[in-house]
Amino acid sequence: MTSPRTYQTDAIIIKKTKLGEADTILTFYTPELGKIQGFAKSLRKTKSRMAGHLELLTHSRVSFARGKSIDAITGCQTIDSFLPLKTDFRLMSFALYVIELVNQFTPEHAEDPEIFHLLLNTLKNLCDTPDIELLLRYFEIHLLTEVGYRPQLQQCVGCRKVLEPVPNAFSPAAGGVLCPECSYRSNSGLYSLSVNALKVLRFFQNNTCETALRLKVPRELSEELERILRGYLRYTLERELKSVAWLDNLKSQAALTGRGA
Repeated sequence: MTSPRTYQTDAIIIKKTKLGEADTILTFYTPELGKIQGFAKSLRKTKSRMAGHLELLTHSRVSFARGKSIDAITGCQTIDSFLPLKTDFRLMSFALYVIELVNQFTPEHAEDPEIFHLLLNTLKNLCDTPDIELLLRYFEIHLLTEVGYRPQLQQCVGCRKVLEPVPNAFSPAAGGVLCPECSYRSNSGLYSLSVNALKVLRFFQNNTCETALRLKVPRELSEELERILRGYLRYTLERELKSVAWLDNLKSQAALTGRGA
């Protein structure tokens, strides 16, 4: 069956690439089509009527006309601009990290409405949640689950025994937790995993974001969770994300000024 020449979809703009003097190629994440790209002619001209609706980190309703190599954007209307993310450099840095993760982990044209709603809810929560680090860890672990890298947290990935409530280790290479005996025999890079960290990771896996954000996590435990999940993400992607450097810089500045990141 021939696809219609034009179509519409809700979409979140996750990347923009300049093309020529005024044109732009945009990358969107959508609920029905997954990650797609679109061509916007003259978008960077001051008189462009679509520019405000196609800003990075915007949820819009976008119209397309099919093309030979890339579809052309013919219209758009903002649904949510997430204004707080664009008026606060700190919040924007966290949001850029979120969309970079989505862009790096997802192939084009692979429908996954769960990722779309995870991304949408994360951007909404970033606008007003008091515990951004907790939100990011929740986002990371659920994104990993959706793209096929759900960490095994219930049993040892080495011997398959149920994990005891003792300090264990997390193995990015094995995709989960190793018991003390198996971690002692492992030669791969491991991260120490406290009893409380394992409890929080399990809680994230089994609860909604709203429930997870009610947790009160001490700074030391929050840093442990970040270290483990960042290590797993880095191993899985085989590189560090560009936006991580921005986040680390933010935290360094916050530490100097006494303000929590």
